[in-house]
Order: sequence, then C-alpha cells, then structure tokens
Amino acid sequence: MNFKKNYILFLLSFFLLIAGIKAQDKKIDSLKIKLDHHRIKDTTRFNILYDLAYANFRKDLDSTTFYLEKAEKLSDSLNYTKGKARVFFAKGRLENMKANYTKSLTFFKKSLTYFKAIQDTKRIADVYVAFGITNSDLSQYDDAIENFKKATEIYKDLGNKKEIVTCLINTANVYSELGSYKGAIANYKEALILCKAINDEDHISYVSINLGVVYSRQGNYPLAIKSYTESLTYEEKRENKLGIANSLFNLADTYTSIRRYDKALEYHKKSLKLLENTEYKVLINLNYSNIGSIYMYKKDYTKALEYFNRSLKTSQEIGNFRKVATDFINIGNIYLQENKSLIARKNYSKARDISKQINNKRILSFSLLGISETFLQDKQYKKALSNALEGQQLAKELDLLESQKTASDILSEVYQHMGQYKKALESHQEFKKLNDSLFNKENIEKITQIEYDYKYKQALDSASIRELKLTKTVLDTSQNLKKSQRNLLFGIVAFLITTLVLGIVILSLKLRNEKSKTQNVIIEQKLLRSQMTPHFIFNSLSVLQGMILNKEQKKSVSYVSKFSKLLRTILENSRDRTVLFSEELIAIENYLALQNLENQLYTYTISVEDTIDTSLFKIPPMLIQPFVENAVEHAFINVTGDRIINIELTYSNQELICMITDNGVGIDYLMEDKNQDKKSLSTTITAERLQLLSKDFKKKGSVVIEDRKKYNERGTIVTLIIPYIIIQSSENINS
Repeated sequence: MNFKKNYILFLLSFFLLIAGIKAQDKKIDSLKIKLDHHRIKDTTRFNILYDLAYANFRKDLDSTTFYLEKAEKLSDSLNYTKGKARVFFAKGRLENMKANYTKSLTFFKKSLTYFKAIQDTKRIADVYVAFGITNSDLSQYDDAIENFKKATEIYKDLGNKKEIVTCLINTANVYSELGSYKGAIANYKEALILCKAINDEDHISYVSINLGVVYSRQGNYPLAIKSYTESLTYEEKRENKLGIANSLFNLADTYTSIRRYDKALEYHKKSLKLLENTEYKVLINLNYSNIGSIYMYKKDYTKALEYFNRSLKTSQEIGNFRKVATDFINIGNIYLQENKSLIARKNYSKARDISKQINNKRILSFSLLGISETFLQDKQYKKALSNALEGQQLAKELDLLESQKTASDILSEVYQHMGQYKKALESHQEFKKLNDSLFNKENIEKITQIEYDYKYKQALDSASIRELKLTKTVLDTSQNLKKSQRNLLFGIVAFLITTLVLGIVILSLKLRNEKSKTQNVIIEQKLLRSQMTPHFIFNSLSVLQGMILNKEQKKSVSYVSKFSKLLRTILENSRDRTVLFSEELIAIENYLALQNLENQLYTYTISVEDTIDTSLFKIPPMLIQPFVENAVEHAFINVTGDRIINIELTYSNQELICMITDNGVGIDYLMEDKNQDKKSLSTTITAERLQLLSKDFKKKGSVVIEDRKKYNERGTIVTLIIPYIIIQSSENINS
C-alpha cells in the first residue's frame, strides 16, 4: 500500500492575523533610528520596540525575542495593560512557530485576559483566531472551528472583511484536515471572492496555495503545481524565507505524486537548506517525511526508514499527533515491503489508535488497510477482511479514490483465498473500474465519423444556401434588366459575372479548407488504428497467458493493470487535439516498461532537460510513440549484448526537441534488408501529421532519421521537433 501524504497544513496561517506588518529591511532600519532618538521610557518607546519585534518575525526570530523581552520589561515597569496584552499575544505566536503549542496556548490565554480588561474587541477576535490555529495544530478540530466562529462573529460586527477572510481560510484548513473537501473548497472560494472584492492581494496568494493543497489531494496535479508556482513567485518578491521554503516543499510533494522523484528531491533539499539553523520544526519535519517517501518509492528502504524515524522523533517532540500517526504508517509501509508483517502491523496499529483519538478518519482508513495487508501476508484472511471492509467504508465516505482502489485489490485477493469467488470477481471488477476506465475503440471511431459527417454536411448546406442566394440574385437582376435602359445592361452583366467568379473562388477555398480538415481526420483515424498493433496486443496477451499458466498471480495482475492503463491512455489521448507533455511521457514509459516486463530485453532512459516543466507544455498525442515502437521492434535484430534505448527531451531556440537513440543495427541496415524495404506505416503517418500540425500550431515540426555510423557510433538516432502550446506564459520557460 502506497500511503500518499496529503496532510499538509498551510504553515503561514499566523501571518494572516496582522496583514499590515511587512518585514522589510527599510522599515526595520527606520524603526531602529526612531528607537535611538526616543530614549524616554514611555508607551511610545514600547510601541517602537513591539513593532521592531513584529518586523523581524519573518526574518530573524532571535531579534524578535530580543525586542519582545525589552518591550515586556517596559510594559511591566509602566503597568501598561495594553502593552502586556500585546506582548503575551506575540510570545504566543512565537512559541507556536517553534511548535511549542501548549506554551503557546498559555500565552494566548493571558493575552485574552488583558484584552478583555481593556475591552479591545478587535484584539479579542485576533486571540480567538490564534486559539483556533493552535487547536488545529494539536488536532483539536472541534475547538478550532468553534474559535474561528467566535472570531468571525466579532469581525462581522466590526465590518472587518479582511479578517473575515482570515477565518474562512483557517476554517477551510480544518475541514481539509478532516477530509471534508467540499467544506474546504466552499470556504476557500468564499474567501477568494471576498479577497477580490476588497482587492486584498496578500490573502489571494494564501488562498491560492491552500487551494493547491486541495488540488493535490484530489489528484489535480497540474493545477496544484500552477498554484504553488504562483505562490513561490510571490514569496520570492517579498523575500519571505519561510514562505519560499513552504512553497518549495509543496512543489516537491506534488512532483513526488507524479513520480518526478529527482525533481522532488531537488526542491526538498532547497527547502531544507533555507530552514537550516531555524526553529521551524514543523516544515523541517514534513521535508524529512517526504524524502523518506521518495526513497521508499526508489526501494532504498534503509534511507527511507532513516528519514521516517527522523520525522517521527520530531513529530513526537512537537506534539503533532496527526503527523505521528502518518509517520507510523510510513514506517509500517517499509516493513510491509520487507515482508516483516508483525512489525508493520504494530506500527499500523499505533497509527489506528492515534487517528481514533484525534478523530481523523482519513488516516484511520489508511491504517486499517495497512493492518489488513499484514494479515493478508500472514494468511489470516478473516482479520484481513474485517479491516479491509472498515477501511473501504471510510474511504467511500471521504471519497478517497486511491484508498478505495487499494481496498478493492485487497478484498479481491482475500475473497479468492476464502473461496468466495463471486465476491472476489466483483472486487476485482471494482478495482479495474477505479484503476482504469477504458474507452471503447469502436465508439471512439464512431464518434469521430459522426463529427466528420456533421461538419461535412454543414459545409455542403452552407454552399447550397450560398448557391440559392446567388441564383435568386441572378433571376432578380434578369427581370430588372428588361426594365432597364440598354446602356446599363452591360454594366450589370459585368457586375454579375464578377460576383459569380468571386463566389466560385470563395466556394472553392471553403471546399479546399474542408478537404484539409477531412484529410486531418483521416490521418488521425489511421493513427488510431496503427497505435496499438495486433502484433503488440497478441504478444501482450501471450505473455499474460504464460503468467496465468505459471500461477504468477500478482505478476499477472500487475501486467493487466499496466497493459490496460497503457491502452486507456492511448485511446484517451487519441481523442484530444493536444495532451499534457507529462501525460505523454508517462504513456511512453508505461509502453517501454510493459514491453520489457517479462524478459528484460533492453534498458531505457527518459531524460527531460531541467528547463522543461512538462506540466506546462501541451503537444499533439502519439508523436513520439511510433519511433519508440520502431526501436523496440526492429532496432535489435541479431544484436547481442546490451540493448539500450535513450529518449532525451530538450528545449532550445523555442523548439521542443526529442531525440530517440538506440545502439541497434542502424537504419541503413534495415533499409538494405529486403524484408524491411517498406517504411513504417506509423512513421509515415507521423510525418504527414507533422506537416499539418506545423501549420496549425504555427510552430516548426519535423522528423529526421539517421544512421549513427556517420558519427562513428552504432544504431539509429531520430530527431523529432514537436509543435507545442505553453499553458502559462513563456516566462516560466528558460529559453
């Protein structure tokens, strides 16, 4: 079971409380000058000290502590009630940032007492917000929502829309942690509408990053990356160290979700670098946890366990029970992979008990499914069944598709071992439905034909209407000519002839355009028929049959999953004019992995240049795959030794370049072979598509196939220039 960490809280929530305070060097220097000039120990000096403490919050916590201590001593000597209240509030925030939550609550309670004494309504509401955030950090979700409601009522009475936005965001964060995504999205959207109404750019940025968290949890990774990138740009402009580190962490987490592990590690290391020698334990902890997950995906279990244990230790130190539970699940996953079911079950059970205490159903679902898998390994099928059913029920309540899929997979195997084959089949069908919703090829072709017939009929009807109008004009004009003077006749006839010629020319151009569209549809249909060749399907089914006969159950299920996923991707992508570059690369990787799954015939690499963000490019589907298929099918005829296929993607001079290299016999040898004297149908179709796509996209598109012997090397190199569309502005791409 791969437990995906979706528990990210927005770590900058406290900065929403006092939006007017900006940590800028210029302001700090100005305040220092004021402090030097004002040496009288009065409330004015207190305010300068307090403002200096706040100005350093995002830049230097040591300076914050220094100025707060001076402000506290001065407020005590002056017996300044408002000053005492403000100092305790700031100290509470400081302790919260250090993850000392219990100490933080103590300071907030003292602050609330003083603010009530002077009847400072606005500050009372601020303290309730601080209570709510700290309650959330301690997994006291009901208390958190209640405190946010109290604050909201006060802000409404005061007409303070900006602080109402703060409460909406924090309430949405709590709903998100509880797995109530509808409630979270509703609050975020309400906050966003209010932000735009009052032109509050600071809060718009915060809402964007929180929406990124929800998008990530829902699996909408392109939108999540877009949201996080916007937040990163904003925080870099403000030189907000913690904000930058948090945005980098979120980007890394999302790239992990789409299996871009090297890029994810890069962002995690940048985030940890920024957090060195700081007390931001929560974010440091999350980085540890995610790095552990990446090493787990890479099957480096020793390193994974090392980072998970670091994360667990930090989680226990700061009293974050939600995170403690997820750390136990991650550790359980490692031991489960190593077939140490008893140790794994102990960790899952600890996570289950904690999730029940803090009423976190999402984590409870993951822990129950983990326990179920350990019992499955131990062949204790009844216990595996009860835990899987309970975990599945929770997953359905929370709409957790990944957990539902895992539960269905476990139940299918459990029912089979228990001899309940009908239920086993139903569970496997549910697993397939969740895992892969295949499009029917015949239906896709019918839809394409219907669309083509409709467009063609529209063109004919339009031409007929124009012809009727033109004929009517000629007849009307002929009748008028009889009544006109002879000297106007020739002029009118000349005009009609000119009109007819122009009409014919226009009609001809229209028909030529329709012919071009028809040709495009035909090529697309040819491509669809050639993409999944009978030879490939036959080989795949033969391999699957062999696995079944050899009783390799898990391997055959994995093979069916990969094969159906590849087939679905190919058919889905064939329907669309463009697809995300990242999705196209995943399809190619699945194809190579599937071809190589049984006998490990070759090794392959897919490398993407760092300047390319594949989630921002959209390209025509199935341009690369035919050439990869040619390399697999034909490049290594009579070749012994290492067989290598390399796919390299680069971006240069506003051209998206794909180079497919193999160390096979070379294209010249294949052309000389009498059995290979025909060009690949899919290659021909791709070349035809590129001619049309170059005009359509207004981007260069071409393909060059060369024998590597001209470079004193063995094999073939295909250089493909791909037309593309960039979703965001070109500023995101370093040309």
